[in-house]
Amino acid sequence: MPETGLPLTVFHMLERNVGRRIVAILDTSYGFEGTLVAVTRQPAGIWLSDADAVILRSTIAQPIPQVASKEKRSEIYVNLTSVQRIEVLHKE
Repeated sequence: MPETGLPLTVFHMLERNVGRRIVAILDTSYGFEGTLVAVTRQPAGIWLSDADAVILRSTIAQPIPQVASKEKRSEIYVNLTSVQRIEVLHKE
């Protein structure tokens, strides 16, 4: 029987995506989009470069929130205790 490794933690999953574009959603209508450059454990957080603050909107016809506007922010630190969801953006 093959040995099973330990399950990946959130930190391992984030570290695997360093260098990729992500969206960190803080609440239903606000978040940050940028390139993930670092993951910290104490305090638990992520560093984004080339970041934008994004405003999300949803409607009855389109219930999945979509980016409605962006505002340039440069580099930011986001504490993971305030993040509801993280999405990895794929290259088009």
